[in-house]
Amino acid sequence: MKKIRIVMTVVLGCGVATAVLAQQEPQAVRQNLMKGIGQSVGTLGGIAKGEKPYDAEAVRTALTTINTNIQAFPDHFPEGSESGMETEAKPEIWSNKDDFHAKAQKLEDVSSSLLAELPADQQGVQQAVQAIGPVCGDCHESYRVKK
Repeated sequence: MKKIRIVMTVVLGCGVATAVLAQQEPQAVRQNLMKGIGQSVGTLGGIAKGEKPYDAEAVRTALTTINTNIQAFPDHFPEGSESGMETEAKPEIWSNKDDFHAKAQKLEDVSSSLLAELPADQQGVQQAVQAIGPVCGDCHESYRVKK
């Protein structure tokens, strides 16, 4: 009985360790960063469309997440991470690194500006979404595989 517990503990521990290590893979890290940005844009979109009431703290949190995540995002594309873990990254990221970083910087600049002058109402959030959307779309068009 003791041997079974020990074996089960080792097997369970290995499974947990594998999951933790997978989350540290650059593909997983960048996917999680982008999911945070996507959820934040979704929050802003809901407010902009009137589906959610204006909430200054939700707007601040969403813009902060976008800003923080995009700052870290370009650092998670090391050589050798071009494939695996269902990445949607186009190979052009690695051949056009300067442009890729410039596009990320543009989103950082836009989100920083919006944070500095936080949208004060639904109309302001609509304008924020109109400022963010094309920047995201430009990068996705250039560097994300369409599914």
